[in-house]
Amino acid sequence: MTAWRARLAVLLPLVGAGLLAVSAGAVQPAQAQLPPPGAAQAQVEAGRQLYLVACTSCHGARGEGGERGPTLVGAGAASAHYYLSTGRMPLNQTGVQPQRKPPIYSEGEIEELTAYVASLGPGPSQPHIDVSQGDLAEGYELFSNNCASCHSSAGIGGALGHAIYAPGLKPASTSQIAEAVRVGPGAMPVFGPETIDDHQLESIVRYVVYLKNPDDRGGYGLGHLGPLPEGFVAWVVGLMAMLGVARWIGTRD
Repeated sequence: MTAWRARLAVLLPLVGAGLLAVSAGAVQPAQAQLPPPGAAQAQVEAGRQLYLVACTSCHGARGEGGERGPTLVGAGAASAHYYLSTGRMPLNQTGVQPQRKPPIYSEGEIEELTAYVASLGPGPSQPHIDVSQGDLAEGYELFSNNCASCHSSAGIGGALGHAIYAPGLKPASTSQIAEAVRVGPGAMPVFGPETIDDHQLESIVRYVVYLKNPDDRGGYGLGHLGPLPEGFVAWVVGLMAMLGVARWIGTRD
């Protein structure tokens, strides 16, 4: 018995040390995957510095809004990223509908400004979708029912009223399309997850991407401008045919 006790006295510390080593090894990789301490806060602070330079005159020192611009509290990351990445913000002129233009900020600066706006209050986050999982036929049906009345069946946009228009969708990236659906920029309604779920959103985005280079079966694309050029071509061909018939009749003996 004395010999067994001596062996246990030697083995138990070794087993305990081994368990501690295994535990430390299991925890360490998880800790290594975490972002560096303060990285998120540093991004927010960098975004705040950019905001103070270019945005306070319209949106206020703390995003509270004012006479020249709406509040950004609760706007969320999706709204901030959409407006900044499409160049619609900052505005060249207040009181007009923002237009797409090359963004003035780099991708890193846009991420920093987005992080700061998101920190002002809860709001729609940037949607993370996989376009390859979308259903093209479902996307066509959803687009026809919810989007074509404003953006046209070909996605080229159209006028909605005085100085208000639905922009063309061809320049938009997949993330910008998804963000627009979630935040409803300008006169566009908001389609939240309770109205259009993430899979349906993937289908819509896939269909809009398809509209950029559709499969023109059975004829010419005519610029993919929808029924307008098709009707114009029909009228021109019809008139030319009528003139040809009239000329032929007039030259008969």
